[in-house]
Amino acid sequence: MKRYLKNLPDHLIERYKNWKKNGYEENKSWYEKIASEGQRPSSMIISCCDSRIHVTSIFGADLGEFFIHRNIANLIPPYNPDGDHHGTSAAVEYAVKTLRVSNIIILGHSHCGGIENGYHLCKGNRNLEDTIFINKWLKILQPAFNKVISNNNKFSDSQGINKLEKESIITSLENLTEFPFVNNSLKTQKLSLHGLWHEIRTGSIEFLDPVSLKFKKV
Repeated sequence: MKRYLKNLPDHLIERYKNWKKNGYEENKSWYEKIASEGQRPSSMIISCCDSRIHVTSIFGADLGEFFIHRNIANLIPPYNPDGDHHGTSAAVEYAVKTLRVSNIIILGHSHCGGIENGYHLCKGNRNLEDTIFINKWLKILQPAFNKVISNNNKFSDSQGINKLEKESIITSLENLTEFPFVNNSLKTQKLSLHGLWHEIRTGSIEFLDPVSLKFKKV
């Protein structure tokens, strides 16, 4: 492994030093406090790995306020305790059982490469057989894709991808309710679920209305 390791790039070292000198030193007592007391986030946010999505900036969050989990296309897999590795399921379990968050927010976004690839994969337009993990992961989108095409076949692929970005959020929320510990917390009203979609170009946010199950602008 040693031959593959390199020194940290100079620009990252410089950025760290600037943060340590300014951002950290100015809030040193706060860092000491949260280090000793542990984290107590009020909400869990499941967002995409996409580098353009900056959750804490969008909501102006303070350090320690959100428990954030990222994955490809911000998906929640179906509940499946089969003993395999399940990073997203483990993160949800930790948030609900250990941190006891009050809210779980699934944050989708526009121009999502994961959703685009998943759309074409489900449609049969794109062959992802050379990927071991992505192909299997994006198959989580199949139920959402089926709903999109069953509602209306008369739309372009770009329109279908946009519809899938939002429909996948609904499907992921439905998958969340299948987790027993999530379902129990929902029944006792200790937990609430939320679906959001972020338009990168305009900066707007749409939320999933709990009555109509339609996305509306905040």
